[in-house]
Amino acid sequence: MKNILLLGRMNDVLKELCKTLEADYRVHLGSENPEMLPGLMTVTEPALVIVSLVGVYEDSEELLRSLSRNYSSIPVLTVGTADEKKRFLQYYEGHQFENIIRPVDNKTIINVVAEKIGGMPAASAGDGKKTVLVVDDNGPTLRTMKAMLEDKYNVMLAPSGIKAMTSIGKEKPDVILLDYEMPVCDGKQTLEMIRAEEDLKSIPVIFLTGVNDKDNIKAVLALRPAGYLLKPPVKEKIVETIEKALGNM
Repeated sequence: MKNILLLGRMNDVLKELCKTLEADYRVHLGSENPEMLPGLMTVTEPALVIVSLVGVYEDSEELLRSLSRNYSSIPVLTVGTADEKKRFLQYYEGHQFENIIRPVDNKTIINVVAEKIGGMPAASAGDGKKTVLVVDDNGPTLRTMKAMLEDKYNVMLAPSGIKAMTSIGKEKPDVILLDYEMPVCDGKQTLEMIRAEEDLKSIPVIFLTGVNDKDNIKAVLALRPAGYLLKPPVKEKIVETIEKALGNM
């Protein structure tokens, strides 16, 4: 079970966040005092830090600055209104920080947290469903794919090829939906890493591509994937392709 460090003033919003997450994650509540952060990070070793911006307290600036400077490899999710976020816009220019606009429903929080951590909630495991890993650098696409597939499969999410390899190392999926066009580590490179691992190379990989031209399709097919799908994804076609890759059709 992954660790989440939840920071902010104790109020109804923070309590509801904790209640929403604690069934699937190990949640540690911490003070908004930035001086407490180094100790909290050492003790909890979080996979994700969540900061409640409710009220936009005085220490928020220093807290976010410290997370950005000293813990840049750990994703940070803030929860606050558009006005609360405005004071800290500079922190959202990179990939470390993301804000959830409140009020927000519990399902959205769980989906975004799973996307950030690059795995799936523990409550989803052991229910007999096949597991699908979706790899895409576009957050809305990840959430759309999860919404379309989660009634039939356990869905893991990874926002990059590197995060995908980390997720696969922790929990082996039955099939992988892999974005072909990604920055830094693209679909081809990610597939090569998967096939280089003896215990992973048999996992069927289905490419997702947004480029519908002859040369691009030929390049995709040359890698011999279990299938390929054009974006935007259509649920019926995705499920059909997954089932074929799993040998169910």
